Amino acid sequence: MADQPSSADLISPAAIPQPRSFPARTFPAMGEPVIHQVNWVGLKTLYMKEVRRFFKVQTQTIWAPAITTMLFLVIFTVALGRGGKEVLGVNFATFVAPGLIVMGMMQNAFANASFSFLAGKIQGTIIDFLMPPLTEGELMLAMTAAAMTRALLVGLALTGGMLLWPQVHLHVAHPWAVIWFALMGSGFLALLGLLSSVWAEKFDHNAAITNFVIAPLSLLSGTFYVIDNLAPAFQTVSRFNPFFYVISGFRFGFLGRSDIGDTNMAVLHSAIGLGVLNAVLCLTTYLVLRSGWKLKS
Repeated sequence: MADQPSSADLISPAAIPQPRSFPARTFPAMGEPVIHQVNWVGLKTLYMKEVRRFFKVQTQTIWAPAITTMLFLVIFTVALGRGGKEVLGVNFATFVAPGLIVMGMMQNAFANASFSFLAGKIQGTIIDFLMPPLTEGELMLAMTAAAMTRALLVGLALTGGMLLWPQVHLHVAHPWAVIWFALMGSGFLALLGLLSSVWAEKFDHNAAITNFVIAPLSLLSGTFYVIDNLAPAFQTVSRFNPFFYVISGFRFGFLGRSDIGDTNMAVLHSAIGLGVLNAVLCLTTYLVLRSGWKLKS
């Protein structure tokens, strides 16, 4: 028995499993950014968070504003639309409907963008916006896109409601104008709302901007009339109001006619001007966020 080999002698060294070797994992040096370009995951997360926030209370944020704006159509149609009154070659209800749609979109874009930062500052949760690995541009883009999404949903709700109104006959004459002026208008107010929420320290400040700036500029921008009916001095004042170009350009997309100018080139110039204005406002908002004014101090 002593001459028989043991089981240990029968196992060759090559048959013994060797431990697996893994490549050495390298980590970035301290202070070196891991995300080198756009943080798409973080941007999408913040965007979805903002969309779910207002969509969770859609009765208040989408349907209520749509119904309130529809009341303008009912009141002004009953008051001014009788007797076959026509404006720009269409009946009064058809004339006023596009202006009300884009007015509702702009006001709700401002309302959405002006809430989050201000609520965070008041409730002490602003750190939730500032601590994640998002650049100022990504933060601005997510907040603005969420506000524009709410504006789009309100606009769709208003369009559906107005198409049911018997006196409204909407036909898209220039799709590019409808899309461009809707995006530029809602983006313009979203950026203004974001700046307002950075500046404001309480909800009364935001309410003051809404009541004394946004509402007057939108109601006195040719929503219910053409500026040709105004005195020359007031026509000049109206042409300094960016809301006028948004509303008249959006109306041009449906009716094919506008009080911006006598030619389609005037509407195109207005579209380019709104794009430049939004670019300047976008840069201003980015610089304010980057400075940390009233956010990090």
